[in-house]
Amino acid sequence: MKRVVLIACGKQKQPRRAAAKDLYVGTLFKLSLRFAKSLNPSMIFILSAKHGLLDLEREIEPYDTTLNNMSIAETKAWSAGVVAQIRAHADLHQDHFIFLAGDRYRRFIIPHVRSFEIPLRGLRIGEQLQFLKGQVST
Repeated sequence: MKRVVLIACGKQKQPRRAAAKDLYVGTLFKLSLRFAKSLNPSMIFILSAKHGLLDLEREIEPYDTTLNNMSIAETKAWSAGVVAQIRAHADLHQDHFIFLAGDRYRRFIIPHVRSFEIPLRGLRIGEQLQFLKGQVST
């Protein structure tokens, strides 16, 4: 069984093309990535509103797309694309998924996976930051 961590992209980005792991510069994203790495997963991917499932090393241009501005139908279509992308890397029924992403990014993906956890579920942004800081500073 693989452990796959899925991290939401962030609004704050570098102003130039960069590897996905370096493009997002917000504190929540950076802490989420550090926490994800501390879990020693098989794979880490970014859930990008524009690109879907992103490999950490994939170079991309900055963009200004968010699921927050998408309709439910658009979000469902985006999620279906992400699920198809995940299938190329992991087994939705055998592998374990860890979501470090808000409800909009995970809501329509979760029904397709059998085993998952959401460490930040129910936490407000400040609480998420506090939790993550506590996890990565140990």
